[in-house]
Amino acid sequence: MMAALLLRRDKKSTAAQLKADLNRTDNSFGVRQLQELLDCVLNPEKPAADTEALDWCKCLIAGGEGFEEFCKTVRSYDNATLCGLVWTANFVAYRCRTCGISPCMSLCAECFNNGDHTSHDFNMFRSQAGGACDCGDSNVMRETGFCRRHRLRTGENVPSVPRDLLLMSEMVLPRFIICIIQYLRDGYTEPDTSTERDLQKVLQQLEAQISFLEDLTKMGGAMRTVLTKILTNQETFKDLSMGQEGNLYAKNNYEKYLSALKNSGLVSVEEKAQAESSAEAGEGVSTGPLGLLGAAAPVSPDEPSKEVFSSEDGYFSSEHAARSRLQGMTPVFLHCETIMNRTITFTKTFVQHYAFIMKTLMKSHESDTMSNRIVHISVQLFSNEELARHVTEECQLLDIMVTVLLYMMESCLIKSELQDEENNRHVVVNCGEALLKNNTYWPLVSDFINILSHQSVAKKFLEDHSLLMLWMSFVSFFQGMNLNKRELSEHVEFESQTYYAAFAAELEACAQPMWGLLTHCKVKETQEYTKTVVRYCLETLQIWFDAIGFVDEPAPNQVTFHLPLHRYYAMFLSKAVKCQGLDLDSLLPDQEMLMKIMVHPLQIQASLSEIHSNMWVRNGLQIKGQAMTYVQSHFCNSMIDPDIFLLQVCASRLDPDYFISSVFERFKVVDLLTMASVHQNAVLDSEQERPMLEGALTFLVILCSLRIHLGMADDEILRAEMVSQLCMNDRTHSSLLDLIPENPNPKSGIVPGSCSFEEMLSAVADFKAPVFEPGGSMQQGMYTPKAEVWEKEFDPIMVVLRTVYRRDVQSAMDRYSAFLKQSGMHTTGNPWPPYKERTPLHPCYQGLDRLLHCKTLHIVIFTLLYKIWLDHSNMSEHVLCMVLYLIELGLDNQVQDDKEDEEPCIEEHCHDSWFPGSNLLCNLHHVINYVRVRVPETAPEVKRDREPPPSTSAEASSFGQNVREAQVFSLVAERRRKFQEIINRSSSEASQAVRPKSGATRWVPPGTPPQLVTEILEIRESMLSLLIKLHQKLSAKQNSLSATWLEDAGADSHAHGDGITAIERILTKAATRSRQSKRSIQEICGKVSPPVAPKKNSPTDRKTDKEERRLRARERQQKLLAEFASRQKSFMETAMDVESPDAEAAMDLGASEVIESEVLYDCVICGQSGPSTEDRPTGLVVLLQASSVLGHRCRSDEAKKLPTTDEEHIYPGDTCGAAHDVRLSLMQRFFKDSSCLQSVSIGWDGGVYVQTCGHTLHIDCHKSYMESLRNDQVLQGFSVDKGEFTCPLCRQFANSVLPCRPGRSTEAVSWHMPNNKKTSVLVKEVADLQEQLGLFPVSTAVRQKTPPSLTESNLSKEMELVIKDIKNTTQRKYMDYGRNPGSPDNDFLFMYSVARTNLELELVHRGGNLCSGGASATAKRSCLNQLFHVLAMHMRLYSIDSAYNPWTRLTQVAPSREECLDDDRPEVPMLFRDCPSLLIIFVLTMPQPLRKEHFICLVRMLYNLQYTQALAALSAKFSPEERQAWSTSGALKKNTFNAEKSYEALLGHVIAELSKEKTVYEVNTEEPYMLSSSVWSPQSIEYSLQQFCLPYLRLSCLLLHHLYGDNLSGCSEEDEFSSLATCVGLLAPAPQPSNPMHSAACLDWMVNAFDLMTQWCSEVTGLSDTQAEQSMTLLVQDPQWASPHLLCLPDNYNIIFQYYHRKACTACKKVPKDPALCLVCGAFVCLKGLCCKQQGICECVLHSQHCGAATGIFLLINASVIIIIRGHRFCLWGSVYLDAHGEEDRDLRRGKPLFLCEERYKVLEQQWVLHTFDHINKRWGPHYNGL
Repeated sequence: MMAALLLRRDKKSTAAQLKADLNRTDNSFGVRQLQELLDCVLNPEKPAADTEALDWCKCLIAGGEGFEEFCKTVRSYDNATLCGLVWTANFVAYRCRTCGISPCMSLCAECFNNGDHTSHDFNMFRSQAGGACDCGDSNVMRETGFCRRHRLRTGENVPSVPRDLLLMSEMVLPRFIICIIQYLRDGYTEPDTSTERDLQKVLQQLEAQISFLEDLTKMGGAMRTVLTKILTNQETFKDLSMGQEGNLYAKNNYEKYLSALKNSGLVSVEEKAQAESSAEAGEGVSTGPLGLLGAAAPVSPDEPSKEVFSSEDGYFSSEHAARSRLQGMTPVFLHCETIMNRTITFTKTFVQHYAFIMKTLMKSHESDTMSNRIVHISVQLFSNEELARHVTEECQLLDIMVTVLLYMMESCLIKSELQDEENNRHVVVNCGEALLKNNTYWPLVSDFINILSHQSVAKKFLEDHSLLMLWMSFVSFFQGMNLNKRELSEHVEFESQTYYAAFAAELEACAQPMWGLLTHCKVKETQEYTKTVVRYCLETLQIWFDAIGFVDEPAPNQVTFHLPLHRYYAMFLSKAVKCQGLDLDSLLPDQEMLMKIMVHPLQIQASLSEIHSNMWVRNGLQIKGQAMTYVQSHFCNSMIDPDIFLLQVCASRLDPDYFISSVFERFKVVDLLTMASVHQNAVLDSEQERPMLEGALTFLVILCSLRIHLGMADDEILRAEMVSQLCMNDRTHSSLLDLIPENPNPKSGIVPGSCSFEEMLSAVADFKAPVFEPGGSMQQGMYTPKAEVWEKEFDPIMVVLRTVYRRDVQSAMDRYSAFLKQSGMHTTGNPWPPYKERTPLHPCYQGLDRLLHCKTLHIVIFTLLYKIWLDHSNMSEHVLCMVLYLIELGLDNQVQDDKEDEEPCIEEHCHDSWFPGSNLLCNLHHVINYVRVRVPETAPEVKRDREPPPSTSAEASSFGQNVREAQVFSLVAERRRKFQEIINRSSSEASQAVRPKSGATRWVPPGTPPQLVTEILEIRESMLSLLIKLHQKLSAKQNSLSATWLEDAGADSHAHGDGITAIERILTKAATRSRQSKRSIQEICGKVSPPVAPKKNSPTDRKTDKEERRLRARERQQKLLAEFASRQKSFMETAMDVESPDAEAAMDLGASEVIESEVLYDCVICGQSGPSTEDRPTGLVVLLQASSVLGHRCRSDEAKKLPTTDEEHIYPGDTCGAAHDVRLSLMQRFFKDSSCLQSVSIGWDGGVYVQTCGHTLHIDCHKSYMESLRNDQVLQGFSVDKGEFTCPLCRQFANSVLPCRPGRSTEAVSWHMPNNKKTSVLVKEVADLQEQLGLFPVSTAVRQKTPPSLTESNLSKEMELVIKDIKNTTQRKYMDYGRNPGSPDNDFLFMYSVARTNLELELVHRGGNLCSGGASATAKRSCLNQLFHVLAMHMRLYSIDSAYNPWTRLTQVAPSREECLDDDRPEVPMLFRDCPSLLIIFVLTMPQPLRKEHFICLVRMLYNLQYTQALAALSAKFSPEERQAWSTSGALKKNTFNAEKSYEALLGHVIAELSKEKTVYEVNTEEPYMLSSSVWSPQSIEYSLQQFCLPYLRLSCLLLHHLYGDNLSGCSEEDEFSSLATCVGLLAPAPQPSNPMHSAACLDWMVNAFDLMTQWCSEVTGLSDTQAEQSMTLLVQDPQWASPHLLCLPDNYNIIFQYYHRKACTACKKVPKDPALCLVCGAFVCLKGLCCKQQGICECVLHSQHCGAATGIFLLINASVIIIIRGHRFCLWGSVYLDAHGEEDRDLRRGKPLFLCEERYKVLEQQWVLHTFDHINKRWGPHYNGL
């Protein structure tokens, strides 16, 4: 009843009244009133979308105030010492490893910038799913890193919160939260898919409520405390959620919740939870409403999931994948969490729902976003050691985790097919399952790793044996997964890509927890843990061997790269010996188990060789992918390193003969190890034998020399890794960081001892700053090995171990040999990999050296040396190199206990016949006389002619101990014998078993493999003698080592060199270590003879013959190449000479010579050379592009700064383009349109620039070339339909062909001849020529007086087409400036402006002046001559009305003219006209070719006008007093001699004339002369006049240069004026420049100067008043512009990033997803933004059209890279911001601080100004208007 009354009243007043009631001491009435009101308002049976309830809540909480003011008040009491700012996905945050204690620490930008992190190791990153700022939290980061605000412990100075402020909140909010929960429960129904949408709806309807909660959390610490209390209060929860007696609705909902929990499926966990729950509450799982709000979190797509606060919501929302809403919920939890982080209640709830969350995760469709979220919560909870320990003890967290992991993996197990396919009982995970493919297990594993990083928790884990056993069974699921079976018949149909899932799973689920545990096993006290782990590893391995049915032989043609159990075992062994001082033997199993353990890792090593020998090629590329991933830097220390270490352990404890024979058998090369020259191999093709043998030997070398786990210190390992990576290639800092295997220890978050990473790097490498290659490709800053590293530390073995691609080994060797050549250590031939001394072995592993001292290996070495010496098939230099390496390792690593071994050896059988003992030193000089081999009957060794005489056999038996049966038997038998401990038969039995087969020759049916027969070979060599003979062979000298060689050798080091050096080094070592060897060496050297094969010498003969043939072929090839190169060179030279054909014709011709020849052009398509004719014109390959570079010039040479604050702006109005637009529109307001259009140039913005590569082609050839391109459907980077192509010769981008005019006939001579006609005559001639306009024929060659329309030749057609191309190049708006678009006047203006644009651009390219003279690089690209011809031909279609011909007004004083009759508007006064434009109009409209004298006459007459304009502009800058003074002094000078050439007289005259009309000077009187406070001196006046006339002179000179081939002479900047004036004939060439140069001296008046000036001034003064006001601005034009620049950028990229990445777009007012900046004008645009699309064109493309006439340069804010848009194409240019190591950081992935690289920015600017983007950047693609 009460509620109903209250509801009708005004909300605010009700709230105020209630608040007052509640504040009384006895507040029961108020409480009752409020509760009733809330029952009504927050009735869960009302529709959720009803906002009335929300409004009520807001009012009630604010207690009658406005909600906004309330928020402010609460915020002022914010006592949080933590920042706790919460962010969503894509937020930019920072991580500082120097300040972080936890690797997950993150800071918001504000806290980061307010803290001091100079020289720290920090980076910026984009949050994947959201997070919170840790500033102020000393559990996560060191206090030194706190920002200023949170360092001050703000909590202490904040006043305490008045009780009444939050009173209402405490009453209202619990009900509000419960109401939300009721809605959610309501939305949940039994799990089936139909309801997914219902819940989605519920969540959508609750949007407002949830964002309200979010607002509350943002009010700061005070409000968060309230929320936290509510969320963790059990009482509230019990009463409200279960509903009191009456509330059936709530009861039903509660039952739904319980049933949902039951469905979570994990019984064991549930039972535990049940046990703890209190019966009457029926709710063991939750601790307060928090439980209810729990996992609403996984719902929100963008939030980190610290949200899964607990049971319910998590359940409802995640079950139904309702991820699309509820974004708001997250921050609520996150904020509260900053306070509650330490609240154990919450964490317990989370843990109890853990299983449930994970089940949800497995079902979820978007596990990625979800797992990110979950991890974000758990990271916060589990990073705190106290909390983690507590939960582990109280809630069995570890049990839950391991159980959940097991449960997860059990869902995707399959039967293993390893070994015994039928009877295999082992199960492995199926890598094709989504669970593994999508890394769904990742959040769990990540939590597990996180928790194990706490010492206390890890110890608990290691002490709990049942847990360890569970964990081992988990690991065994991965043992042997992703089994590969070798395809033998045909190529596999479908290449599965599951292997990456398998590698990721082993690394993340097995290896990383292993590294985590290992970090806690570093000291003696932890020995017990290691022993336990090792014990369980062995037990699990034994179970595994039994399950797969393994006895002693691995199944053939199978390999799995995944043996996590082996690797656990290996790594714990390594740690035990290295850190805990345990004795290795105490941890090892018996011999038999060791033999089993070594089989699978060895199988992997052999398979790597097989894969590289292309034996697995039918399995597709993925098998190569596996072999590469296995050794790749992120995996190697969890995969190949433990495997090799395990094999080293096995080798050091097993019998070496057994081990060596196993190796050769695994590598399938046993059959190859025979003395016979021919053998049969049952398992390998002959081309696979060599790589497999190389693989086996390389593996042995690695095994014996790698010390990573055998006693190297961490620093040494880091150094070795770094050196090996740098030797392969120069590396950038980031790639090096990435390539050095990190000990994946999740606690560190950085490379082990990363402080020493930098020190180590500077110790081994030099930094090469980023440079530019001439092609323009960008280099990064690189590190390259120091010279002493190459000299002393280059270790090819380490390189082989670490190379992912085989080519890297070659690359390292090439770099090494380049270094040796450069430093002069080894200049001839290719050096061999250097031998590197090894650090001594750890005492535990001494047994490894026995490998090098076992007879089996020595037999193999001997056999191989013998085979190499005799050139048997499949031997290679690499084999020899590895054999020598093994010998040398043996010499360097002697086994101590030689003596005792000696005796028993002799007793042994079978292989004693070879060597007396097992010591390599002794065996080196042991001579072997005879060897018995099994060979095919067809082999050359078989004696065909006769039975072996008995004497031989007798002899053989007398040398019984030297006779040996074929090793095929021996090696295998050896292995069998050791393994099964069978006593081997005596040697006599063995030989009898073979004898009978010998001599009998049997008939062999053709086609069957030949029978094996036994032969005895006479050898009589020792290893030493073979080495010496190989030395001769390699050095190709008979007696390469003299008998006294050892004495002479001395101590010079043989560290670097080829095989010869290596052999000498070994012989020297042998001689120094044993007197016996020394004697043998001297003996052998004394009586050396050329090598003779036992029977026939044919193989070697053949070889030399072959080599000669090869040499001859190579010489022929060289010759051909040289010839080809010279032809190409001469061709290129001629092709390049076409630059400016006219210039060639014009070279210094005396009047006497007459040229008959025409200019010849080479066509680069058909290769013919000839003149360009009317019928078959030749053209220049050109690129036409619209350009606004000129329009972006400014007056000042300083580049504009990019704004990085709201106060800074860029004003576009002061650019050249804008100024000219204003000028033209001003003229069009007052003057006749046609006249205006001839008084200025356009093309500053959107002008057409023409450039050429200089190559010419016939236009018909070009057409057929274009056809072929059109039919060629290869994806080109250009569009043939738009006429684009690449020059057939130099591949430069082009889009048109500019026809060359036919060559000159003899008349050309007179055309250049200087003559001495008077100026007046010339002026008359020019006037006459202009009269002839329109009568001229198109072609100069055909002198017919017919109208141009009648003679349509191919040439003129082509010219018409080019004009069309030129018009299509730029946009319509850049061509239509006239009143009536499309009028001839408009066209006329556009045409002559094209010429102007090209001249002006060439000036800009030459640096803005002509001081440098000569032909510049840009002049090479210029084709102005041909362009002028084409334009001139086109311009002749327009005639200038002679009445208005400016020429007459330049050269005659007209009789007083009547005002124009036809138009109410006057013509543009001469003083307002642009002289360069007039010059170009004259040149283009007069008949071609124009004689040089006439051209110079034009220049002179126009100079007079230009000079007068300069005077007028100057006079406007004076103050009235100065003007008066100059006017009078000028009047005095007027009557002196040569007054017409005195600037004072002329200046005075101009001032006087212009002053006649008062308005001219009086317009803006205050402004102009205020600028110059100084008094004008004659010098400053002269300087100012020269500067005004210079631009005109420069253009005239350039024109002269291009049209007549005159050379431009260089000069200093001071002399530029006089030099140019001389060049265009205004000044007589003086022997030396007269002292002060007077610009007036260049004047050359046709009529009285003063009269002419009076006439020009009167045109201005005669204007009506309105026009006169504006006339001054038109008069004071300044023709000088600085060269164009891109914007000036700040040095630190962060400044740009912080300002722009959050800036809202000016058009759509949203923050763009991909913001971009135009570097030309600073505009801020949305890249790819659909919001700013207009007519289907995105904003960047639109902007590039407005700002750069289709060329845009944009900096992408979020990626730090620059993209170039050119027309319809775009390309990624690179970045101008590099980090401290000279590297780009594209997409800001690494987030390191970036700094502007001035050089790169200059290159970018240069490419923009020179228009070379198209040529230099190669990777263009179409943008389809989508950028």
